[in-house]
Amino acid sequence: MWIDTRHRSQEEEIMDDFALAGETLRDALDEIARINRWLGGNQITLSGIRQLLQEQRTDRPIRVWDLGCGGGDMLRQLADWGRRRNIAFELVGIDANADAIEYARELSEAYPEISYVHTILPDESLDAQEVDIVLCTLFLHHFSEEAILELLQTYSDKATMGVVVNDLQRSSLAYFLFGIITMFHRNKMTREDGLLSIKRGFRRRELEAWAGKLKGWTSQIRWRWAFRYQWIIQPL
Repeated sequence: MWIDTRHRSQEEEIMDDFALAGETLRDALDEIARINRWLGGNQITLSGIRQLLQEQRTDRPIRVWDLGCGGGDMLRQLADWGRRRNIAFELVGIDANADAIEYARELSEAYPEISYVHTILPDESLDAQEVDIVLCTLFLHHFSEEAILELLQTYSDKATMGVVVNDLQRSSLAYFLFGIITMFHRNKMTREDGLLSIKRGFRRRELEAWAGKLKGWTSQIRWRWAFRYQWIIQPL
């Protein structure tokens, strides 16, 4: 199960089918949420948000967009984090899959600070809306380099406080370990998409090259366990 990771895979994941719906999708979203919590993946995004909020003072809720929100697990964890710290958030999950959005709404009924939008990005209808922080958690690896640069430029230009990217390192060791962890998982999509996601992940030099193309912004790129990169983009 050792693979060549010198180049990003261009294969599409099962979840890239925006018409996907039903029990298989929802079970996969639940499984992804469990793996993220078990490996501490969402904490990488939360620590990035904490950095962006340092020394910030506002008399209104902080508006956060979560691009590719899936089942909304990241937003619910952020809402809980904000409640414990008396931080007012206005959280918006955005996803291209209608059933994922519906499932996220069902799971978020106890969170009035969270709302959801079903759309394919980039979406010009969002241009008039204000946003403080944009989250890209396990989102960018679904796109080509050209699309990644367009998305980053579009939404970094909108985010008044910054952007937090949390995505996968493209690594043979990560691929091998994930294959072992998910060897007996009953949801075939979780295993196959997870392995492919690692093949579509990133090397540090690729993120640094893209960071150099974002004008007017400063970037901090850090490796995080388990085989993730945290990329924090802030205005100069």
